[in-house]
Amino acid sequence: MKKIQELFKKPLLHFNKWFSKHNPIIFIATIVLIIFVGGNIIIVLATQGDASTTAIPLSKLFVSKPKPVIPPTYYSPLTGAAYSDESLTKRPVTGIMIENSPDARPQSGLKNSGVVFEAIAEGGITRFLVLYQAEQPQLIGPVRSLRLYDIDWLAAFNSSIGHVGGSLYALNEIRNGSYRDIDQFFNPNTYWRSNDRNAPHNVYTSFANLDALNTAKGYTSSSFTGFTRVDGKKSDTPNATDIDITISSYLYNSNYKYNAEANNYARSQAGEPHTDREDGQITPSVVIALRVDESTVMQDGYRESITTIGSGAATIFQNGTATAATWSKSSKTEQIKFRDSDGKDIPLVRGQTWIAAVPNNEGDVTWK
Repeated sequence: MKKIQELFKKPLLHFNKWFSKHNPIIFIATIVLIIFVGGNIIIVLATQGDASTTAIPLSKLFVSKPKPVIPPTYYSPLTGAAYSDESLTKRPVTGIMIENSPDARPQSGLKNSGVVFEAIAEGGITRFLVLYQAEQPQLIGPVRSLRLYDIDWLAAFNSSIGHVGGSLYALNEIRNGSYRDIDQFFNPNTYWRSNDRNAPHNVYTSFANLDALNTAKGYTSSSFTGFTRVDGKKSDTPNATDIDITISSYLYNSNYKYNAEANNYARSQAGEPHTDREDGQITPSVVIALRVDESTVMQDGYRESITTIGSGAATIFQNGTATAATWSKSSKTEQIKFRDSDGKDIPLVRGQTWIAAVPNNEGDVTWK
């Protein structure tokens, strides 16, 4: 300790002579600072023993805490949803045709999906083209047949498509070599029939099977332009919290109740909550009523013809509000665009998006 006292003796004498001629407050403050710093050095030196007189740099006495590492965020091109795992946003898009007749309800794999197109298949019965990317439900179905207009919608997503056959025109198109066809007819091991429902309402698949099939065919990613996405924020002045969409008849018409706390829409059909058998009531973040021209035509029997290329009116429901829009799609592979009255792009809230093709001649959309 004698060596330590000698170390500070002369500096303190010099400081005393100089500061005694100046402001006492500065003198006192400086002495306090010297004592504080010196005291820390003394403590460190003392811990090293009397044999050590090497001064320790002050930078080692004051160690700043490391800044927390914020993991990067990655966004799904399909839904805009945020993920910490980048690989989920680079998965291939996979489409599945899911049935919606009463015998097919409740379905599996509908709630945990990305984008759903709903349209009439035949006789007023609606069917769903369901698109997945990051989502991977392990039970999906009942899987049913494909229609020509579904191909026009899925082509913009560079999506493979799972189905059980289809209309003649749809099969001629999907098998022409331009698409990623994973038809059950040619890939029977990817699908199975359940024992708890009667055929044809009992074909199912899973993403364990679909991933294996996509990989075997080289469908390991999808290059496409998704919808413009934005963070959701409930409106301070909601104007559409109870929505009715009339597509054909009571069994297939739908209602959406807005949940402000979750900022999503609880879907019902035929007057009952529309539930996924495994995951409960379906609750999309965005609901879009797409007004389309629709008619019945003779192909391999009477089939629905729906306008998919061109433009028309639409109503977008999100954040508790209704927005009048115009939809446009210039070709099969071009994405649908939604624009406001000024021609500006309308961003969609991140999350599941439900798009209902509402016939101009008999459908309707109302809200309150």
